[in-house]
Amino acid sequence: MDTNRREFLKGTAWMGAAAVAAGCMSAKQGPGFGAGGSMFGFAAKPLKHIRVGVVGLGSRGAGAAHRLASIPGVTVAALCDLEQYRVDAQREWLAKAKKPAAKEFVGAEAYRAMCDWDGIDCVYNTTPWELHVPVALAAMRGGKHAFTEVPSAFTVEECWELVETSEKLRLNCMQLENCCYGEAEMLALNLCRLGLLGDLVHGEGAYIHDLRVHNYNDLSKDKYAYWNHWRLRWNTVHKGNQYVTHGLIPLMEYMGINRGDRFDYLVSLESDQYNFEAYGKAHYPAGDWHHDHKVQMGDMNTTLVKTVKGRSIMIQHDVSSPRPYSRINKITGTKGAFAGGDFKYGEQTVTSEWPVRFGWEEKPGAGLHGYFPEAKQKELREKYKHPYWKQAGEIAKKVGGHGGMDFLMDLRWAYCLQNGIPLDTNVYDLASSCCIGELSERSVRNRSNSMDFPDFTKGAWKTQLPLGIETVDLSKMGDLGVDDVKKDKAALNI
Repeated sequence: MDTNRREFLKGTAWMGAAAVAAGCMSAKQGPGFGAGGSMFGFAAKPLKHIRVGVVGLGSRGAGAAHRLASIPGVTVAALCDLEQYRVDAQREWLAKAKKPAAKEFVGAEAYRAMCDWDGIDCVYNTTPWELHVPVALAAMRGGKHAFTEVPSAFTVEECWELVETSEKLRLNCMQLENCCYGEAEMLALNLCRLGLLGDLVHGEGAYIHDLRVHNYNDLSKDKYAYWNHWRLRWNTVHKGNQYVTHGLIPLMEYMGINRGDRFDYLVSLESDQYNFEAYGKAHYPAGDWHHDHKVQMGDMNTTLVKTVKGRSIMIQHDVSSPRPYSRINKITGTKGAFAGGDFKYGEQTVTSEWPVRFGWEEKPGAGLHGYFPEAKQKELREKYKHPYWKQAGEIAKKVGGHGGMDFLMDLRWAYCLQNGIPLDTNVYDLASSCCIGELSERSVRNRSNSMDFPDFTKGAWKTQLPLGIETVDLSKMGDLGVDDVKKDKAALNI
């Protein structure tokens, strides 16, 4: 490989590494709602036909374009990427699928022209991390709703900018957290909403995923490589939990965070770095920059969050250890507990393996010394399956994409936009989760001192109701029968 370590690190200039190391990252406190007021309960004017621009057509973007094109009333109207060959591939797919041709935007700054183009209503952002905030802001400033891959922001300042832009321009800015729509997560949400676990007390979530091979892959050898070091560049200069949302946002929905409760403060601690650096030495020869490359992010980060109402949450992050994939997904209440089960990673997808484990006191004070027996859990899993999964789960599984959760996420927000309904999650949920990237890093670099959360809702969390049992009315969306849906290999990805 020709790239040396100095050239590699040029890609980190935008990260503000010196400010991070000094513990001097942003700490802005918002002065009040934007000109338009709170985004709680915000419902845009119904868009019966949604024209989407997809930016970033690598692995995630290709799958997204295919899913979106399969939803009635949704057209992929624009394709945007740094590289022409990725745009070409999606043009060919649309033609083969007999979908309308999309306008094409190619180049480093091409997303700006796409966001300003009046031929789309929303922007679906699946770019590398450093572009998540610039693209989302460009979308909203261009009059488009912004749907942004995770994590959607990294600093408190960025979170405030997204919040205030969404408020001022009265446009949705939603984080594309697919794990909220997993079958296990939605089962847990239903149990929580029905009160079967009692008052919720503690939650545990994680992103544990051995990503060393993906971090070190190299586009100079394989132009279709997934990341080409952009995530390794981030891990090189940062600490803390920089990828918090998969494990956390489902817990936020269970607990009603920003809807009756909010995050108060956190503390964060992490191990030293061993596995990334050992991987570089084991897989690259001496003299190659990978061999002696130093990474600041520790192998395991554990962040503890306390809420204003006294609940506790543990969130873990480990993307460099040789261990099985897990999001943990545990929630405990005053009557019972739910554990998200084991997960498998294979065939380019991550899916939940049944059974999950759960149980609750059947008589007050009886205690719970073991989860329900498997036969009973099987019966109750079907009885309490989330209505949305009962309604569209078979279609979602057939489409694919992390076991179907990706499709259900996109189907739901499209349904909301088409029918003038508030989205399930909003810019406050985005900001409250994403600011943990900065806050956890500041805590780690300051001997695990506690860090206060900003109140991005400016007090509005006190009067909001938790997310309900949301579904879609497929009869309002057109023909979406199971027999007409084909599994899409591009949707089966990490």
